[in-house]
Amino acid sequence: MSGSPHFLTHRSLTRLGVMGALLVTTASTALADDATLRSIDPGHGTDKVVVAHRGASGYLPEHTLAAKSMAYAQGADFLEQDVVMSKDDQLVVLHDRFLDRVTNVADVFPDRAREDGRYYAIDFTLDELRKLAFSEGFTVKDGERVTDYPERFPLGKSHFGLHTLSEEIEMIQGLNHSTGRDVGLYVEIKAPWFHQSEGKEISRAVLETLKQYGYVDHDDNAIVQVFDPNGLERIHDTLQPELGMDLRLVQLMGETSWDMTFQPGSDGKLEPYSYDWMYQDGAMQRIAGYADGIGPWKPMVIEDSSTRDDIKVTPLVKEAHAAGLIVMPYTFRLDEGRIPDWASDYDDMLRVFFVDADVDGVFTDYPDRAVQWLKHNGEAL
Repeated sequence: MSGSPHFLTHRSLTRLGVMGALLVTTASTALADDATLRSIDPGHGTDKVVVAHRGASGYLPEHTLAAKSMAYAQGADFLEQDVVMSKDDQLVVLHDRFLDRVTNVADVFPDRAREDGRYYAIDFTLDELRKLAFSEGFTVKDGERVTDYPERFPLGKSHFGLHTLSEEIEMIQGLNHSTGRDVGLYVEIKAPWFHQSEGKEISRAVLETLKQYGYVDHDDNAIVQVFDPNGLERIHDTLQPELGMDLRLVQLMGETSWDMTFQPGSDGKLEPYSYDWMYQDGAMQRIAGYADGIGPWKPMVIEDSSTRDDIKVTPLVKEAHAAGLIVMPYTFRLDEGRIPDWASDYDDMLRVFFVDADVDGVFTDYPDRAVQWLKHNGEAL
């Protein structure tokens, strides 16, 4: 590599362009300070993005600063931040509203679970959250913690803690300064509907924090995504105009059966939100009225019934591109059982999505592998 650290850049590092102004590296051996700014229209489909899903979470516990640093070094174009709010209104980076999947909260605060047996981050102050040890995701079976991904970082090794959104932004901006790169933020506001039901205004707080750190306009290198359509429309229609902001927004797509998003019913009680409309004619045009892109689950793009000889690409990407939306599916993993039967391996899975389906980028727990695939194949896209 002529002495250049290859993880700092790769031949197709124009991926930021699907969301607006971006950092472009002109050759795989070039250092980041050789890059120039360039603008690509959303949905162009030729410049692809690698988003580090919760950091390099295939190698280190998700959403730790260690995992984010590793993903940065591996060449990811964006680092994802899932954000929840603490009892004292601090924004913390955590995938779930719950603490019991990735921390020792049951040991440290055994009496703080709610009636459903779960420990909610919103019930703890930031100081209390900092007392917890973070680990790989696990479930408890017969009283023992069993890791969700046995091949990943082992439970009980080293020490990892929780951090705030501001702390992560400052680390990324610091690395951008010291390396000359321009890695972006990909912020997911977790369950605005839940936080509002608890009297917390998380969406406004996240936007205010992004604004504080200089992320304001459409071309700034920060993207906000939400599963909750009502919450995302509120950000587009109300909060961003009030704050003088115009960041790019992405509508995450789920399935109604997941019961992950709720809204007030006619009786005022929360009821599951129906995502069914997103899979009907005209849905992409409707989403384009308040968002710049969609984040679908992988089987929404490539049908699970596909075979190696018969890849079934759904119409979703073409319909989204026709509406001016970018498409960023989730989540690409190497772990056992996580590569669909229709793909021979992880690289083949990437090929089908990037080439056959023409997605604009991927969320992956293994950003190094996606970066390397694009490095070797990007010129043909």
